[in-house]
Amino acid sequence: MITAKLNDYRQSPRKVRLVANLIKGKKVEDAKSSISFLIKRASKPLSDLLDSAIANAEHNFNITADKLFVKEFRVDGGAVLKRRMPRARGMAYPIKKRTSHVFIELDTIDNMPMKKSKVKSLKSKVEEKTGKTKNLKAKSSKLEAKN
Repeated sequence: MITAKLNDYRQSPRKVRLVANLIKGKKVEDAKSSISFLIKRASKPLSDLLDSAIANAEHNFNITADKLFVKEFRVDGGAVLKRRMPRARGMAYPIKKRTSHVFIELDTIDNMPMKKSKVKSLKSKVEEKTGKTKNLKAKSSKLEAKN
């Protein structure tokens, strides 16, 4: 479990999550290439955070970047700076300047979960080899013949 975090990043968590959700679950190389083409302001600090996590993996665990994927990319709300904006007739309206806490966790590709489509294809291959589908088809045809 390789981690890195960025605390008190001065941008709204809602805007940062747009970038973080694009990277979640991808291999590190794919994540770096996809984040480099984004036009969002949060892409640069999150790219630096990803690089920091990769450096942590190489320095602390001797794991190269090609064997890693983004297991978790969490963006939580940080401290809210409360300011006032002067308005007409001596009034003042509140403004909330939000901050974000960003947390990234990398893991090796060996522990990467498979997508549902791959799981279904593997199950169908196992069923073909074991012959379970033939038995099910024969049973269903017998039931239809009875009715």
